[in-house]
Amino acid sequence: MDLNYSDEEKAFRAEVRAFLAENLPAEVSDKVRRGISLGKEGHEKWHATLNARGWLAYNWPREFGGAEWNAVQRHIFEEECAAAYAPRIVPFGLSMLAPVLQKFGTKEQQDHYLPRILSGDDWWCQGYSEPGAGSDLASLKTRAVRDGDHYVVNGQKTWTTLGQYANWIFCLVRTDPEAKQQEGISFLLIDMTTPGITVRPIVLLDGTPEVNEVFFDDVRVPVENLVGEENKGWTYAKYLLTHERTNIAGVGFSQAGLDAVKRIARIETANGRPLIENPHFAARLAQIEIDLMAMATTNMRIISQAASGQAPGVESSMLKVKGTIIRQEINDLTRRAVGPYAMPFASEAVEGDNAPIGPDYAGPVAAHYFNNRKLSIFGGSNEIQRGIIAKVKMGG
Repeated sequence: MDLNYSDEEKAFRAEVRAFLAENLPAEVSDKVRRGISLGKEGHEKWHATLNARGWLAYNWPREFGGAEWNAVQRHIFEEECAAAYAPRIVPFGLSMLAPVLQKFGTKEQQDHYLPRILSGDDWWCQGYSEPGAGSDLASLKTRAVRDGDHYVVNGQKTWTTLGQYANWIFCLVRTDPEAKQQEGISFLLIDMTTPGITVRPIVLLDGTPEVNEVFFDDVRVPVENLVGEENKGWTYAKYLLTHERTNIAGVGFSQAGLDAVKRIARIETANGRPLIENPHFAARLAQIEIDLMAMATTNMRIISQAASGQAPGVESSMLKVKGTIIRQEINDLTRRAVGPYAMPFASEAVEGDNAPIGPDYAGPVAAHYFNNRKLSIFGGSNEIQRGIIAKVKMGG
């Protein structure tokens, strides 16, 4: 792989920068920079802006309405968006469900759901993890029993990110309790407005209700909402998770975070010397930058595989582990650079005009540090991923 950008790629970077300068509102960028939630409406507006330009589904094939960018274009776009503090593209419909539907869904499912993902008519969430079935996802217990032209679903999902906004959920359910764990699972698309569904928020360490519990009580789901074959859902889930793990790597976010740490570290401290001159701090910063450069190269290679129609293999597990470690290292280094201003503040202390004490760049540091502890767990815990890597690469 040639790591030097071509003239066409440099021109594309300039095009992306110009687009962001013209279309990303300053108040939105400022909220992202300061770690303030945009809410559902804020994300939907940004999605609509990207969709109008044809850049929302940049990872989709053109036949489904996507931009079909190559690996380098995707890398450039994500890097520039992170550097400009653009809102994160919510991945559940666009980057997780859509590839599954494009590969395994019926023509009717593709024609119905994919355009609605692009238009924003549907907001999807993911129904995988359960109490007692997170890292060991194959042990899930949510049941779906066939009753005529419907499945009747009972059970519970947890850690459902942004489920409070969603009107649809893609779910793994057990349709054959007698089969081996992986062989009795199916992949269902469920309307969140169906009677029998209850959503209950879970407040995280950073004080936000980002994730939820979702309960299913005799929820009737049309049979045509089954993706692929009954009891073959584990195959589709693995395909989806490889895309999720690649996305979790967050090269652009890490690069933006690293740049922010460098800016903070160059500010003079109380003794008149910037933190960047501290040998220990500078060494940690250099190691993170080296690791990030190596990961960016790996990320581009894996995305290239996905673009050619291949599901990323064990490399996506490697990328997930290394990517989350790097992001958490950057969060920790930022916390140390900001010092006491990174102390968490009680929510009542920052309401209204009572802003946290300290520079504005310190505001989101504690929240990001706490929130990103989850990166080690979701998408398949890092411990499980290391086991997958060992099994595939070293046998066993």
